[in-house]
Amino acid sequence: METLIREGTQLPPDIRLVRVDERLVHGQILEAWVPFVRASRIVVVNDAAAADSFRVEAMKMAVPREMEVSVYRIKDFTLNYSYSRGSGVKTIILFSSIADALRAFTLGFKFEKLNIGNIHAEKHKKRCSSSVVLGEGDVRDIVALLDAGIKIDVRHVPRERFTDIRNFIKIGF
Repeated sequence: METLIREGTQLPPDIRLVRVDERLVHGQILEAWVPFVRASRIVVVNDAAAADSFRVEAMKMAVPREMEVSVYRIKDFTLNYSYSRGSGVKTIILFSSIADALRAFTLGFKFEKLNIGNIHAEKHKKRCSSSVVLGEGDVRDIVALLDAGIKIDVRHVPRERFTDIRNFIKIGF
C-alpha cells in the first residue's frame, strides 16, 4: 500500500486544494489549478479509478513528468493520509463526487474548504453554474459538510468569481 509521503522526503503533503471534479485529472486541473496552487502532486481519491490499473496509468501519463500522481481507494486514503500546512509537497486532492468527499470526511480526512468544479450527470436537477448541476443527494451531502463547518465554493477555474454554495442551497429544490 502506498503512503502519502513521497519516497525520499520526510515532508508530508501540504494540501492546497480539495476539489470535486467528476473528470478527475484533465486539462483544466493541469493548466489552471496546478499552477494556481503551485502543486507538484495530485492525489485522486476514487474507488473505481483505484481499482482500474489502466485508468491509473492513463492519469499518470497525462501529467508532466515532474508531477506526482497517486490514486487511492477512499478508505485506504483516509487510513493513511498525513499532511501539514505551509510545508511539504504542495498537493491537490481530487474526488469525483460530493458523496466521496463526504465519505472521506466522515472516515477521518478533515479538511476546511471544498471546491466544487465539475458535476454534469443527467440525473442532477439544480444548476449552480455552467459546470455544476446538483441532484437531491448532492444537496444533502453538501448540507452535511456545511453543518460540519466546511466552506464550499463553486468555481471551475481559479480566476472565476468565487460563489458560496449556500447561495444555491437556500433556493431549494
